[in-house]
Amino acid sequence: MVPRMSLVQGKLPLRLKLIHGFGAVAFGVKDTGFSFFLLLFYNQVLGMDAGLVSLALLIALLVDAVVDPILGNLSDRTYTRWGRRLPWLYAAPIPLAFAWVFLWSPPGAEAPSFMGLVGIAVVVRILLSACEVPSISLLPEITSDYVERTTLFRYRYLSGWLGGLFMMVLAYSVFLSGENGLLQRDGYYSFGLFGAILMVISVMGSALGQHKLVANLPETKPAPFSIKACFAEIYEAFSEKAFLIFAAGGLAAYISQGMSFSMSNYLNVFVWRLDATPLGEGGMTMLNLYPFALFLSVIVMFFIVGPMHAKLGKPKSAAISALISLVILLSPYGALLMGAWPQVGSMGSALLLYGLLVPGNALAIVVMVSASSMIAEIVEAYQERTGMRAEGAFYSGNWLVQKCATGVGIFLSGQFLSLAQLSPSADPAGVPDSVISDLVIYFGSATIVLACIAAYWLGRFPINREDHEARVAAMAAKPTE
Repeated sequence: MVPRMSLVQGKLPLRLKLIHGFGAVAFGVKDTGFSFFLLLFYNQVLGMDAGLVSLALLIALLVDAVVDPILGNLSDRTYTRWGRRLPWLYAAPIPLAFAWVFLWSPPGAEAPSFMGLVGIAVVVRILLSACEVPSISLLPEITSDYVERTTLFRYRYLSGWLGGLFMMVLAYSVFLSGENGLLQRDGYYSFGLFGAILMVISVMGSALGQHKLVANLPETKPAPFSIKACFAEIYEAFSEKAFLIFAAGGLAAYISQGMSFSMSNYLNVFVWRLDATPLGEGGMTMLNLYPFALFLSVIVMFFIVGPMHAKLGKPKSAAISALISLVILLSPYGALLMGAWPQVGSMGSALLLYGLLVPGNALAIVVMVSASSMIAEIVEAYQERTGMRAEGAFYSGNWLVQKCATGVGIFLSGQFLSLAQLSPSADPAGVPDSVISDLVIYFGSATIVLACIAAYWLGRFPINREDHEARVAAMAAKPTE
């Protein structure tokens, strides 16, 4: 008997790529909410201290990160006629939707207590993990092909970013487009409600679309779940050398991403004054173009990541992209501090900023796609060593790294805001230049350190394409008892 290495042999059909990727829309909705708007909402709209909000979100992320490996192990051990992953994808989205709405409409439309914010943030993140970990764990099961795995990750990232950017466009142009812009309270309820509906459609729609392919009884029945066995298996999985190298680089990359996302609205409004830069008539500003610039960067990524992986491999693609992205994205801040940047708030300033944002962010996403795709190769390395497949353990391990790092990134953002003495409900036009300069210096310095660490470790990932293909061929040729 030859072990089944993947559900699909050869090139994947476009329909499957689109349906599988569609499940990541929910993650994009969550990422936009948590990373771009939540700190601003609770700090500038509800009046909570930025340091406390960022600390609450960090605690929620750390709790979620501890729970993630348990969810991954449970997913690996689920044994039903619908397979290991689908039951989770059908059960989790509805309660996730209710929790998401509650997050954006706390009782009485007032700031909750510190522990209240921690509690609802924990619930939302755990339910999102119950959707995302099983969904992404399907990827190594669907295909073992080195190139096709990159393709699936391209579609996942494309869908995730499109979902997040769609919510950002609606936020800027519909939900938060009134006189007070991002500071109006009522718009956030509509933002949360629409996002909740989109999450349900994304997760359940993707699961239904893949049902016929993946709804099979697993080949072997796993041992019953136990906490002790769970953490023993997770410890063994995490001891894989390749995963530890990935984790070192991924940790830095995810911290940088979490910091950049959570700082973006502050930087756009307080540093670059995009909300005060008119875009024609009708009340639109250059801030309305921000999600479109990000969308264009995702499209650029979609077309360059495949050729980069083919020519350079995933580790070199990640390392080179991290360093070039660093130079491109930080150049506006360096020019601003040196007085060599066009007048902030002018059309020239905004257009030049977006012109650098598109290639810089495209390469930053290449780093993330490359890193995420590396994990799929670790699955077979672990299987070769132990005889077991543990997709859920490794991808929950990735979420553990990502969420801890993202939490640290958001926490750093809150501390930078406090250190720079940017007060809650501040008027962007009245913020002193010294505050802006301090904010830019803190953000830029942290970004440089993190990008260099990410490039160093991701560039040393030990599994290349030849290693992976030889391993898969050897395991496919080896009969099972």
